[in-house]
Amino acid sequence: MPHSKSAKKRVRQNTKRRLRNRRRKAAVKGTVRALDEAVHAGKRKQAASQLKQACRLLDKTAAKGAIHKRTAARKKSRLAAKVNKMK
Repeated sequence: MPHSKSAKKRVRQNTKRRLRNRRRKAAVKGTVRALDEAVHAGKRKQAASQLKQACRLLDKTAAKGAIHKRTAARKKSRLAAKVNKMK
């Protein structure tokens, strides 16, 4: 339990940041899941648009620091490979 004023503020800030990062990561997971469903269903156009959206969201999430930029790049690469495999 924090005692000093600054430690209490730090706890509040960490809580807000954790929730913000969790919300961002959940959005990425949802978008990636939608892309996987489109790939498995064989919907090429939908998969291509979902890929664009997923890449954008991964880049934004990495820029905000919720995930590492190389993690985002790796995920984007694997998703693009899945979509390209459909063609």
